[in-house]
Amino acid sequence: MKVLFHYDAGPVLKKQLEALSSQGLDIVCCPEGPEQPFMDELKDADVIWHVLHPLTKDIIEQAPKLKLIQKIGVGTNTIDLEAAKDKGIIVCNMPGTNSQATAEMTLLLMMAALRRLLIMDTTCRSGQWRITKETEEQLFEIKGKTIGLVGYGDIPKILAPILDAMGANVIYTATKEKRDVKYPYFSLDELLKQSDIVSLHAALTNDTEKMINQGMLALMKEGAILVNAGRGALIDETAVYKALVSGKLGAAGFDVFTQEPVNEDNPLLTLDNVVLSPHIGWLTTETLDRSVAVATKNTIAIRENTPPVFRVV
Repeated sequence: MKVLFHYDAGPVLKKQLEALSSQGLDIVCCPEGPEQPFMDELKDADVIWHVLHPLTKDIIEQAPKLKLIQKIGVGTNTIDLEAAKDKGIIVCNMPGTNSQATAEMTLLLMMAALRRLLIMDTTCRSGQWRITKETEEQLFEIKGKTIGLVGYGDIPKILAPILDAMGANVIYTATKEKRDVKYPYFSLDELLKQSDIVSLHAALTNDTEKMINQGMLALMKEGAILVNAGRGALIDETAVYKALVSGKLGAAGFDVFTQEPVNEDNPLLTLDNVVLSPHIGWLTTETLDRSVAVATKNTIAIRENTPPVFRVV
């Protein structure tokens, strides 16, 4: 059974994947993107292990043997689900496999924004030793801060107790209040008004696209911090840029962008009060181990005509 893994695996992961040949899986790794050899390999692929590069209707229609699209992660917004459904292709995701890694990345972005890590790193690398007095007055701790979590799924469930243990005041919003969460629930508007740090964990839908826009930013505290390790389109990047320049937002941490790979001329890249990473908050060796295990299980299930886990379509 041919599996097309749309990911440029390193030598350790490749060795792990090669070992799966003993289970009848021929796994071919292709770097992300529509370039060759991906399109040629697609023609006789039975399964795609999909990471981030969009699987459009056009791409799906060029895979006549395709039986399964296995998302490596949770969000399926980069897959044309209707096109897959029309072709009778099963789509699965794997909730929980990257939650620990993304929770840790979110905490990292918070800490880096609070302590202006980019400025410190740049200062030290330039041969200087002292940051400016202005920067000194912009260094803060998590303890005592009100941190608003927008969405309360697997990642906030890990993150919230950590923040609590560090002395933060954790609050959250979601589509509805959750019975098993001990932290206070607020509407989005009220959460934005109260929070020193806002961290986005909502799924990307028509309702949540650009949920953090000019109007919502106006509700936030002066100098608040915004963190997004969810989906880039949850924010209006132009409005957020203006808020960061004006000081309405004191700092930000982003692992995701509206367009990925991020454009070189994206103005967010020019700001020293923004910490950035290239949508790899999910990526750890442990995440890949868990992900390959689920993907292998579902691939074998499709071959043996048994129900896969975490089916979306």
